[in-house]
Amino acid sequence: MFIDHPPPRDKQPNPYKGNRGVMRAWRALKYSLSGFKFAVFEESAFRQELALAAILLPAAIFLPVTAVERVLLIGSILLVLIIELVNSSIEAAIDRISLERHELSKRAKDFGSAAVLVALGLCLLTWASLAGPVIVELVRSAFF
Repeated sequence: MFIDHPPPRDKQPNPYKGNRGVMRAWRALKYSLSGFKFAVFEESAFRQELALAAILLPAAIFLPVTAVERVLLIGSILLVLIIELVNSSIEAAIDRISLERHELSKRAKDFGSAAVLVALGLCLLTWASLAGPVIVELVRSAFF
């Protein structure tokens, strides 16, 4: 049986964890929008993937596919954006620690980059298998 103990008196509570309820949600939204703004203005890879999303999201909405297929198409695009944001945060944290070259810093950045590559591969596979046949059929019926 575990008993909850109060934190030691010499330990100060985290001042950033004091918000509760609606105020916490409001601040979280502001921080999230700030992060999104930084990604758009500072990260060229995120801008490229956002441009791709601007093309693919409307296509996913208007393609004649089932609801589940539509969710998979949209989800694969959003996954790329999410992983790119996480990768950018890893890179920023590593750069904050030190700009000198270090094998562990390189490894952390390479892992993040590999995660983006996997997400892009999943997106490509999803679009090729779900939207590809639909697009081929639409082109075939329009021109032949």
